[in-house]
Order: sequence, then C-alpha cells, then structure tokens
Amino acid sequence: MIHKIVRRAKVDDSHLPESLSPLLKQIYASRGSSADDCQLTLSRLLRPNTMKGLDVAAGIIADALKDNRSILIMGDFDADGATSTCVCMLALRMMGAGRVDYLIPNRFDFGYGLSPEIVSVAHSKGADLLITVDNGISSIEGVKSAKALGMQVVITDHHLPGQTIPDADAIVNPNLADCNFASKSIAGVGVAFYLMSALRAELRQRNWYQEQGITEPNLANLLDIVALGTVADVVALDSNNRILVDAGLQRVRAGRCRPGITALLEVAKREPAKIVASDFGFAVGPRLNAAGRLDEMALGVETLLCDDMMSARRMAAELDGLNAERRDLEADMQQEALKSLESVALNEASLPWGIALFQEDWHQGVIGILASRIKDRYHRPVIAFADAGEGEIKGSARSIKGLHMRDLLELINTRHPGMILKFGGHAMAAGLSLRAEDFTAFEQAYDQGVREMLKPELLTGEFVTDGSLSPAEMNLNIAWELRNAGPWGQEFPEPLFDGHFKVIQQRIVGEKHLKLVLETECGQLMLDGIAFNVDLKTWPDATIKHAQVVYKLDVNEFRGNQTVQLMVEQIEAM
Repeated sequence: MIHKIVRRAKVDDSHLPESLSPLLKQIYASRGSSADDCQLTLSRLLRPNTMKGLDVAAGIIADALKDNRSILIMGDFDADGATSTCVCMLALRMMGAGRVDYLIPNRFDFGYGLSPEIVSVAHSKGADLLITVDNGISSIEGVKSAKALGMQVVITDHHLPGQTIPDADAIVNPNLADCNFASKSIAGVGVAFYLMSALRAELRQRNWYQEQGITEPNLANLLDIVALGTVADVVALDSNNRILVDAGLQRVRAGRCRPGITALLEVAKREPAKIVASDFGFAVGPRLNAAGRLDEMALGVETLLCDDMMSARRMAAELDGLNAERRDLEADMQQEALKSLESVALNEASLPWGIALFQEDWHQGVIGILASRIKDRYHRPVIAFADAGEGEIKGSARSIKGLHMRDLLELINTRHPGMILKFGGHAMAAGLSLRAEDFTAFEQAYDQGVREMLKPELLTGEFVTDGSLSPAEMNLNIAWELRNAGPWGQEFPEPLFDGHFKVIQQRIVGEKHLKLVLETECGQLMLDGIAFNVDLKTWPDATIKHAQVVYKLDVNEFRGNQTVQLMVEQIEAM
C-alpha cells in the first residue's frame, strides 16, 4: 500500500542552541524539542518522589531485606519484562539481598501476568514477597491468591489500569489516574529502575550499607539494560525516556555494558562503539524476545544476568538460533494471512476496517509480529489469534494512529459481556482471549467498533517527512550528524526525507530486497539505496526510470570505506 507523503511545516527554531546545524535545529524544533531537551544529562531525569507508591514499595522491600525474607521477581515474557527482571535482580544483589530469585511464566502454560496458577508456583518456591515487573495492574485474582497464601505483593507496571485495580501492598504505575509522574510513556524497565533508585535511597537512610559492610551501588551501571528494554518495548521517546536511552547507549559505546548485551550485538553483527537506538529495536530486542516467543524467557534473562563472556556468547548464539526459527515461522504465517486477505484486498473498499485473523496451527509466540506485519501492509488495526487449547484462542492486537486499542476492547467488552475472557494493553498494542466459538461474532463486533472509533481518513497511511535534501546536504558529515543526534524512536522519529530521483540501476538482493542506484533529478549526485521487503510483483521493473522516494540518510560501511546510502522506506514510480 502506497502511503501519502506529508511534509512537516517549517517551525520557529530560534530557541535552540546555535551550535546545532540549521538542518538539525529544524528537525528538533519540528518534534517539539526545547533547549533543555537537547541536554540529555541524567541530572535532568524526573524526580522519583513524583511517582506515586515508590516510597511505600521501597519501604516494603527494605523491610524484607532486613528480615532476610525470600523475594521473588515476577517478570513478563517479552524484552521489557526480561530487562525489568534483570534490573531488579542485579540491583537487589548489589544491595546485599541474600534471598532473591525470579520467575517468568511460560506463555503457553500460564499466559500473561500474575495469575493464580503462577502464584501457586511462587508459593511452592517459598516466596514471601512478590514484586511484579511489567505486569500486575490487571491481576486482580492473582493478587488475591497471593495474599490468601500469606505473601506480600508489590506491583510495578506501566500498562493502562482497568476500572478495578488489585489489592496489592503497594502499586507503582505512572498511568494510575492519581500519579503525578510526568512521563506516562515510561517502559516497565524504567519503572523498575525508579523503584530500585528509591530503594537505594531508603536503605541509605536506614544506614543499611554501613551495617552490612557493602558499598552503595551505582545504579547507572544498569542503564544499558534500561535502554534496551525501553527501545524494545517501542514506548514513546519523551524527554525522560530519551535521557535513559542515551545514557545506556553511551555505556555500550564506551564498552561498559553487560556481557550479554555485547554478545547479542556480536551475533547481530553490530559494532558496539557505533550502536544507535534502532540496533536495540531491530537487532538485539528481537533476539531477546525470541526466547519468550518460542521457548522460555529465562534464557533471555540469564543472558543479561551473565557475568562471563564465554557463557554469554553461548547463550546469545542460542537466542540467535531461536530468532531465525521465529523468522521462518513468521514468514509462513504471513504468507497464509496475506493469501486469506488477497481476494478482498483487490477491492480496498471490501477490506474490513479492523482485520481479525485466526488459524488453528498458528504459533502463539509469533502472532504479535504477524499482526504488526499485516497492519503495516494494509494500514488497518489487526488482531491475530492462535489456538490456546481447551476451546480458547489468544489474540495479539496492533493498532494504527487514531485508534486506542485497549479502549476499543473495553467498548466491545461492555457491549458484549463475557465474549472477551480477558484483555489488557496499551493504545497501540494489546492482548486478549476468547472462546474459539466466539471468533466470528467477535470479528464482527471488532470491525464495527473500529468503524465507530476511527476516522476514515486515517485508513490511508502517511509518511511525515522533513522535506527534501539538496545534493549538497547528502554527505557523510550530515549522515553522521543525523545518526548521532538521537536517540530516535517512537514519537521522536528518525529524520525522514522525500525527493524525486532518476532510477539508474535496480536489482533484487537477498531474495526480496531492492538494491538501487539513484541520481538526483538535477544530475549532480549519484547514490546507492536499499529498499527492504519490496513487492516483487512491481520491482524490479526496467521501464521505471523516475521515482518518488521516501528515505533516511544513512552511512554504509564496507571493507573500511564509508559511503552515504539512502534507506528507502517507499519508492513509487513516476
């Protein structure tokens, strides 16, 4: 599907530092940056005292440390959950915790969150205090079960709460209505980091470190993990998140990161000294996520916790293998999904506004990626379902701009009580369970809800660009400046440009990628370009001599040589 191109309007950038190039000043200003936002220093992080519940949670954990009670971190099976678990495990160990362990539910046996079933497992392990990370805000029954078994529960989460919240001993979630913490987009790992910072301060006040004869830990050592989880969870990179991510990237570039992150970068063929946020998002995060999708996320957690480089490399290689398996599964599922939509897709008007897909043999661990791929293809909100056994199916939802997915599921749940067995999530992503027999009825209710909540013009995708670049601006200096001016990510997008080019050469590489040689319309400059996953029914086409191209300016390094390369997001024949 060809997206329309919308250029950002020119805005006043006079408030930004003169040390920035004119191009970068305009790019920053168009994203709403202030002069302070250009200073990504840790001293500008939001203060912990504005996050509701941190003090209570820190006090409970400090008491557990003092009494040498058993602490169990209850994680989640994605990259945010894994990194959140690691931050708590490492911080608590540094603070002298003698009895701390973690437990991450297997998605196939227990599903998401603090369920009564996983609480029973935690109880059998002798846990006295449960700390949830990146989950728990919807675990009403799980918390009730834990309390009945005599355990304390501290919930840390960032997902949107429902109308009822669990009766936990403490809840830390910036998205609670009465929490004044300004960064509502913080990832679960960010919440965990703030909790550990508050705990460190609480223990300092109690004179804990001197009494135990240990050095107060420097939690900045954990920021590489925080950065990985934040980018991998695709949360909005507001000012606070950009500070956290930038600090973590700096540690990696300086060679001061966890062996597991170094090993994952190695198998992904990324150079740590030159890493940018997108390397976490597209190279490291998927390999970490592969463990939770196809096997046990404990492998991902152990990779990050590992202190030995040889062991880290062995586990990273295993994760790389799982990721390759995940890609093969996803490719097969995507082909099946596209085939089922092919007949209606020929007539765009007949496509449902909300696409719901289900196939019995689809893999539960891959449906989220499948939903994302189909969403990108048709620019419609998508829910992909897989069989969950015992007559139930589990769905993973991905939305588009203008449709709040969790609010939509809430609407359907209100209109059709009992149809959705459980659900939760964000504006852009959510999960849910249904009885298999209710899929057709849900499919209709879902499409109807999308039609009511989404404006029709939003069904047409768009690329918002920073305009065109002159041939003089398409150079290595500017490419490096843009690359290093991040971190770029969700809601703080990497600079994107558009322009008309002559198509000099075109060929397919790697079976589905289009390698290009493009020339600026005035003939002043010739550049290499690459477009990934092109429509092979359209490209290559020797009759296409001119094209409108949407692209990012990038640096291609090959055998020690650096050249400018256009990363083509869309190419349309003219």
